[in-house]
Amino acid sequence: MARVFPEGRLVYGMQLPIQSQSTIYAEPWEAAAGAADLAAVARAADRAGFGYLATCDHVAIPRRLAGPMSTVWYDPVATLSFLAGITENVRLLSHVAILGLRHPLLSAKQYATVDHLSGGRLILGVGAGHVQEEFEVLGVDFAGRGAVLDETLDALRAALGPEEYPEFEGELFSFRDLGQLPRPAQARIPVWVGGSSPAAVRRAAVRGDGWLPQGDPRDELSGRIARIKELRERAGVTGPIEFGAITEPLYVGEPGWDTGRRTLTGKAEALAESLRAYKALGVDQIQVRFRSRDRGELIDQITAFGSEVGPLLND
Repeated sequence: MARVFPEGRLVYGMQLPIQSQSTIYAEPWEAAAGAADLAAVARAADRAGFGYLATCDHVAIPRRLAGPMSTVWYDPVATLSFLAGITENVRLLSHVAILGLRHPLLSAKQYATVDHLSGGRLILGVGAGHVQEEFEVLGVDFAGRGAVLDETLDALRAALGPEEYPEFEGELFSFRDLGQLPRPAQARIPVWVGGSSPAAVRRAAVRGDGWLPQGDPRDELSGRIARIKELRERAGVTGPIEFGAITEPLYVGEPGWDTGRRTLTGKAEALAESLRAYKALGVDQIQVRFRSRDRGELIDQITAFGSEVGPLLND
């Protein structure tokens, strides 16, 4: 079991715009954006030294939720494969894949291929999901989604391993004598578990190589991190685990427009000082998001963060 990023350093990554457009975080300009814009942003982040780029996962949004959530959710496997072909160094994260919606052998085929094509850059972020209709239309038990995810993760550990003919025997899934090539480029694909519910925290502790919180405020992070460490030790799970955090919205410099009350703005040193506090809480990687009015401004923000703020995060 290996870490994705070096221990003791605060790494930064980002959820890509455009590919998911919930009204909670999407900027107005994203509605008219497309593949060329997504590619330009991804390449800018790759050049700026970002640790990872992330994409979301929803199959279908019911009409009752389409207002706040929108129906714009790119498929994560297709999007990560596209990103693999146009970037060079940045890691590719599903944040988060709702694995319970798919048979583990199907997920294994898809994500092993992404890892193979990207030269071993995949991080598999996983979550239980929350949209009931999405499960129902695909014939998956919504109420039992936590148990389904737990067994799916166990099955995937086998299916994403080195064996051409993986074997697994569980209550919901079993397979043997079924070959899948190509194998992943990585000997072990890192699994980061998303969510801040008690069940998600337990899942991260017992089955995860990392934890992706759901926007927990800073004052709650250290408690959850301590809880995961305690549960992990109690379960006898050894090996490293990487802790994440989603930062407040950021703007490098003085915006000259209303970026919202919670946005952290200012010069590089001021932003870096604020973000370094995450490291003191036990966080290994931060997911940053920038306010922007168009693609060009977002790319400028990404570039400025990489050149001016990033080098100060580990002073």
